Amino acid sequence: MGKLLSNFRATIILSLVLAGVMIFAFGRIAPGGFDLGFWQATFRWGHVVSGILWIGLLYYFNFVQIRVMPNIPAELKPAVGKHIAPEALFWFRWAALATVVFGLAVMFTRGHAYAAEVLSFGFAGGLVEGDQGFTLLGVGVWLAIVMFLNVWGIIWPNQKRALGIVPAEDDVKAKAARIAMPGSRTNLLLSLPMLASMAMYQTLFG
Repeated sequence: MGKLLSNFRATIILSLVLAGVMIFAFGRIAPGGFDLGFWQATFRWGHVVSGILWIGLLYYFNFVQIRVMPNIPAELKPAVGKHIAPEALFWFRWAALATVVFGLAVMFTRGHAYAAEVLSFGFAGGLVEGDQGFTLLGVGVWLAIVMFLNVWGIIWPNQKRALGIVPAEDDVKAKAARIAMPGSRTNLLLSLPMLASMAMYQTLFG
């Protein structure tokens, strides 16, 4: 067991297999079997897992790396910039994409009318009493989409230059770093209201 747990790839593959067994077991006992509701639940699992990875890495960058980097001795900083940060950014950006894709899949498996209400803040069918939940959920969904676009459109392109993943002059690297940091902080700012929207809606309205 120790040998298995010392290997990251083996551990994560086994975890996925065990999760697959659990998901299949739920399909076997679900009232509708392997119907659309089952797939909605499966997509929700994917949404939660990828969201934890995405937001977890966002918090790692902001709670740890950005704050601690100025105190790291100059001779040690290349280890972070050349090895840790690029790996973290790889998982960060793809987890952001997976979170949005799974989230949209959950939304559309609940019906196109439901998706239209959420994306239009409850205005799709004319805002009536009881649609305020769609308004608040729509705010959260659009915040998540803005955060995703920020990852792929601002944070990642500038981090590639700042970290030297793509060739760039020193002044370009410095400018890219100055742009990437507020981009990351913007996502930190938006993350808590976004999560409040998702968690509160799901708990109160289902």
